[in-house]
Amino acid sequence: MSDFAIDVRNLVKRFGKKTAVDGVSIQMPRGAVWGFLGPNGSGKTTTIRMICGLLKANEGEGTCLGFDIAKEADKIKANTGYMTQKFSFWGDLTIRENLEFVGRLYRMPNLKQVVNETLDTLGLTDRQHQLAQALSGGWKQRLALAAVTMHDPKLLLLDEPTAGVDPQARREFWDQIHRLSSAGMTVLVSTHYMDEAERCDHIVYLANGKILTQGLVKDIIDDSGLITFRAEGEGIRRLLNMLSDMPGVEHASYFGSALHVSGTDRALIEAAIQTVKSENAVWEEVRPTLEDAFIALMARAGSDRRIHA
Repeated sequence: MSDFAIDVRNLVKRFGKKTAVDGVSIQMPRGAVWGFLGPNGSGKTTTIRMICGLLKANEGEGTCLGFDIAKEADKIKANTGYMTQKFSFWGDLTIRENLEFVGRLYRMPNLKQVVNETLDTLGLTDRQHQLAQALSGGWKQRLALAAVTMHDPKLLLLDEPTAGVDPQARREFWDQIHRLSSAGMTVLVSTHYMDEAERCDHIVYLANGKILTQGLVKDIIDDSGLITFRAEGEGIRRLLNMLSDMPGVEHASYFGSALHVSGTDRALIEAAIQTVKSENAVWEEVRPTLEDAFIALMARAGSDRRIHA
């Protein structure tokens, strides 16, 4: 058996004249947690659906869990849990009834025992008789995770699973993800949140239907070649517009109470900062963040030519 849970090469997907995914190749080791990042419309969801057999690729080949993505889609689906962006379970059923229904779809033996164990593992036992439509976003998310993992899949695909939930629910969700990974499950998470990306073993970043970069967080930041300076002090917000248009400044943004300025040419960055220096601002060089690196990558990728196809 291959060491890769996902091993796909040169995947291409077209919808009419538009190429949504253009030559994506991924080799994902078993048991790892991978972050799948990129702006809206970058091709993340389409790629996920090709990998798990929900969409047929126009070009390319590969395997998922050792099964051919073109010829053995049913076997991939049976061994995969897929949590979609939108809550897709039944609002007029209780939590328990939702899980029992999903269990019947998978023809699971010992259904009552499996449902009880799933409720307990995900902390849903006390709420098992609540209607799904009455749950908050965080509890709906927990129900969805329970439903897509109760058949013990080898691969878990999560498409922006924490969108719209509070920070505490996000943290608890990620604790569950790493618990599942530690038990041997392979996880691919599509997300917009940089702090979530940093929780992953490996990151793939898509833009305009192509992979811009992939690797460990540390390596992606190092490979960006960025130099970043940070400023704090009264009135620094007014410096943002001034710095944004200066030579060498690839990215300037406000983070909380601090201003970040990034670029790849140290001399130009330092000259720009010197131009706007004031006694109220305290500047220091800092390590670029993952967000700094991704914004720089997007700028270098340019506009999405697919919209003109």
